Amino acid sequence: MYYIEKHSRVLELDKILLMLADCCGCPTAKQQALAIRPSDDYDTVCKRMKLTTDASELASRFGTPSIRDVKDVTATVKRAQVGSSLTLKELLDVAHLLKVIRTTVEYRQECENAETALDYLFHALSPNSDLESLIFDSILSEDEIADTASSELRDIRRKIRNTEAGIRSQLEKIIRSPATSKYLQDQLITMRDGRFVVPVKSEHRNDIKGMIHDTSSSGATFFIEPAAVVEANNEIRILQAKEREEINRIIAAMSARVGSFAPYICESFDMLIKLDLCFAKAKLAKKMRAETPTLTPKGAIILKQARHPLIDSTKIVPTDIAVGGEYDTLVVTGPNTGGKTVTIKTAGLLTLMACCGLMIPALSTSSICVCDAVFADIGDEQSIEQSLSTFSSHITNIIKILEDVTPNSLVLMDELGAGTDPVEGAALAIAIIERLRKIGCKTIATTHYAEIKMYALQTPGVENASCEFDVASLKPTYRLLTGVPGRSNAFAISQRLGMREDIIERAGELISNENARFEDVVSKLEESRQAMEKELEQLRSDRLAAQAYRREAEDMRRRVEAEKNREVEQAKAESRRIIEKVNYQAQQLLDELDEIKKQKNSENFADLAARARAQVKSGVNTLYETADPIEEKKQTYKLPRKLVSGDTVLINSLGREGTVISPPDNSGNALVQAGIMKMKVPVDDLRLVDKPKVTYSGKGKPAGGVSKKVTSTAERSASTELDLRGMTTEEALMDLDAFIDNCVLSGLNLITVIHGKGTGALRTAVHKHLRGHKNVRTFRLGVFGEGESGVTIAELK
Repeated sequence: MYYIEKHSRVLELDKILLMLADCCGCPTAKQQALAIRPSDDYDTVCKRMKLTTDASELASRFGTPSIRDVKDVTATVKRAQVGSSLTLKELLDVAHLLKVIRTTVEYRQECENAETALDYLFHALSPNSDLESLIFDSILSEDEIADTASSELRDIRRKIRNTEAGIRSQLEKIIRSPATSKYLQDQLITMRDGRFVVPVKSEHRNDIKGMIHDTSSSGATFFIEPAAVVEANNEIRILQAKEREEINRIIAAMSARVGSFAPYICESFDMLIKLDLCFAKAKLAKKMRAETPTLTPKGAIILKQARHPLIDSTKIVPTDIAVGGEYDTLVVTGPNTGGKTVTIKTAGLLTLMACCGLMIPALSTSSICVCDAVFADIGDEQSIEQSLSTFSSHITNIIKILEDVTPNSLVLMDELGAGTDPVEGAALAIAIIERLRKIGCKTIATTHYAEIKMYALQTPGVENASCEFDVASLKPTYRLLTGVPGRSNAFAISQRLGMREDIIERAGELISNENARFEDVVSKLEESRQAMEKELEQLRSDRLAAQAYRREAEDMRRRVEAEKNREVEQAKAESRRIIEKVNYQAQQLLDELDEIKKQKNSENFADLAARARAQVKSGVNTLYETADPIEEKKQTYKLPRKLVSGDTVLINSLGREGTVISPPDNSGNALVQAGIMKMKVPVDDLRLVDKPKVTYSGKGKPAGGVSKKVTSTAERSASTELDLRGMTTEEALMDLDAFIDNCVLSGLNLITVIHGKGTGALRTAVHKHLRGHKNVRTFRLGVFGEGESGVTIAELK
């Protein structure tokens, strides 16, 4: 209908459809995109929107299928169906369509198996890989068929090439021969009328026997086919005729093959165009950052954070628009350039887009009523030819709207009642609104008239709204404030622009008291609204901060609870390990006591008893230490004097002794040798040990002289057991020497060296060392209860 098209253009739906067409890949889909019209059927609109939504979801997860440059071959395949032969270009177009159909089916197969509303379109596609391959393999371009199209064609072309080669060979002899080359204008072979010829000078045309096919424009050259190649040229003509016949046969066969699949190709083409259009809607939605609204057959239109799709997304201010719920009429007021017209255009355009099955640039919580029609009286449509003024053109539009409007329509009117006497215009505007309300449609109108604002305040079902304006900066904020009547701000804007103060004061005096009181009420309402908005924003910010603190506290509580549980589990595991270790060591002591009891009649029973007492004491101390795993608090240690080269120190963090090679440097690090390792250790980590002082040479090895500070036996305490497990051979032998010396000075006769079983390398090294040691009388491996082959028992001299 005419008025539907007209109102859609006023709301610029045609520009949206142009954007949609640009997103299509096929010419036919572009045409269908431009031909889309809003539907007033709720089920149809829901089906359209579901297709778009599912296409958008597939595109966001798997990309879009490549549907591009597909020609409409419907008429072509129908001609093939009735027996016509197609051109090579038409056959290539069909093959390209088949290729796109195949890749589109493969695209859907690669997606997950979740059902979509698009599946009936995908399932209707009929790929034909055999026909596709046949055409692409047989046709090289729009002008050439491949030799492989048939064996007959391949043989014919091979014969043609061989014959042409023979002709060229004979002609080469003629143009190279001294006897004939002098008659030629140029030594080259050319063609005339599809036959091989040579260029002969006109005065020698009788010297070359053959047929004349052509002459040059100057008449100086005759193109003669030598008699020797006439038969060969005739053979080529015959073969070329056979070639054309075979090509026609191949094309006819392929055309018949296409015609046999005509119904499937036509149906697949239609489905492919629909898919292209659906995915074009998805591309447009992505470009607009659009969402799917809730659709209703009747009821309210609620747009949240709506944006006009034709305005730059970086400049547009999202706004909330609602009509048709608690109120069926929305009166929008405010200053010029404040965004009133954009607001009603946004409401109308987004409603039309939804009825076309397009997602809208608004939040997904928005709701769109599927209207019977959207009517718009926006803009100035003066007509000199029809003698229509601005007011007359508006009234003419409104008369047509009142004739066609239905209860489920949306009516948009800009500057209602403008262009005539304000009193009469306001009265007429109120009467039009009352008529539309009586019909039951949804109405959004913009105005400057205070009478219409008052009418909206006093009438249930009619609501005021305003476009916010910042008087300080003279710029609109484009926010729609529902429930608050707007001010034109004419005086404030004039004053900011430099109007004389006395003129503005006089203008204020001329306003009626009733209007002045109304404007004061509106001003106070605006001030209260702004104050409440600031307070609401602060409350919202405080709530978000409180929620963040609560989440943080909850996270901390969960972390502490998890840490506590982890510590408890670790403590239980450590307790079990300690109990097992204590039980094991206690059992070892008992086994050793039983062994000693068995040997009480042996000759060295006294030595065994002394050794047992020492081991029992050491073992008991070990049990106490193991049973009480809590480490003592670290106490502050201060070196009694400065360290010098040769001092024996304890590396506290490693629990190993070492010898100072060089005193601390400026960084407080001393060079210490522990076993075969040299390292820099902080002075705070070193403890001075009262042991013999060794003088080192420059290379860090002991020099010839050794000075010892010997302490009395009473001051020494020595263990009869040395554990070398985990050490290198060099470290173990150094500790073994020191251990034997200490035991000799302490008066011990029997010692136990624990080297473990392992590979036996450490045990072999220990035995070799003990065998040559001057303080060792004898040694043996341990027996049952002593550690067996994991320990060596040595008797000192």
